[in-house]
Amino acid sequence: IGNIDTVDLVRDHGTPLWVIDEQGFRENCRNVKQAFTRWGESMVLYASKTLCTLAICKIVAQEGLGLDIVSGGELYTAIKAGFPVEKIYFHGNNKSQGEITTAVEAGIGRIVVDNFYELNLLDKICKKLGKKQDILLRITPGVEAHTHEYIKTGQIDSKFGFTLPDGQAMEGVKEAISRDHVKLVGLHCHIGSQIFAMQSFQHATSIMMDFIAEVKKVTGYELVELDMGGGVGIYYYTGDEPPDIEEWAEAVMLTVETKARELGLTTPRVIVEPGRSIAGPAGVTLYTAGSVKEVKDIRKYLA
Repeated sequence: IGNIDTVDLVRDHGTPLWVIDEQGFRENCRNVKQAFTRWGESMVLYASKTLCTLAICKIVAQEGLGLDIVSGGELYTAIKAGFPVEKIYFHGNNKSQGEITTAVEAGIGRIVVDNFYELNLLDKICKKLGKKQDILLRITPGVEAHTHEYIKTGQIDSKFGFTLPDGQAMEGVKEAISRDHVKLVGLHCHIGSQIFAMQSFQHATSIMMDFIAEVKKVTGYELVELDMGGGVGIYYYTGDEPPDIEEWAEAVMLTVETKARELGLTTPRVIVEPGRSIAGPAGVTLYTAGSVKEVKDIRKYLA
């Protein structure tokens, strides 16, 4: 891996051992960045929940990507790595007061607000600190992505986000606009993980663009960012057929462009958040085989 013998790596570091091919990781960063930026104004955020270490944060920064974080620990790691704070987006449906305070004090680029409780808490914290924080609202669009039940996050029955079909999302937008210490700049949507069907991304993007138009019609407020999350699938098992990153970029970007023209909107800056598709194919875990148990005519267990 990376021209280094895995046996030598095990001899030097022991097992289990996570190994990342730096060249492969960097190429994956570059491929997704190029796929989206060639369509227009966009930004790729590396989803750090995939793998978040000091070295990874430094590589992501060097490759010109932003960072999608979901915890205070990931924020701490990013800051320690010297990551540009203005390119950090903070997600999560249960951020603590301490995490939000640290994020605002650090001056991170965006906080992705997940619910009314968080909106109220963030507004109070910003008032106390004398700051105004740029935010996105996470929207649950009601899209059933073709993936496993436990990693679907865009359907109505989800712990994440302001639900769109029942009017909660519009209520959230109005509430965010009225607040003095936050600035609503855009919307976020993430429909799930390990998705192979590009129609799911097209459908979700179309719904979100319609909602941006509805927000402008109802409130007169035009949102300038649309974060369509991540979730594009990678190969694990026989039968998995991951899409080319270019297909994902086209599904999202072409839909945004087309809908913006149809709806008379200024084309928003598009943000995407791949993580698994960057780190997964570039990494492997090394183990040492220990005991062996054979169940005759059924299975062999290797520990």
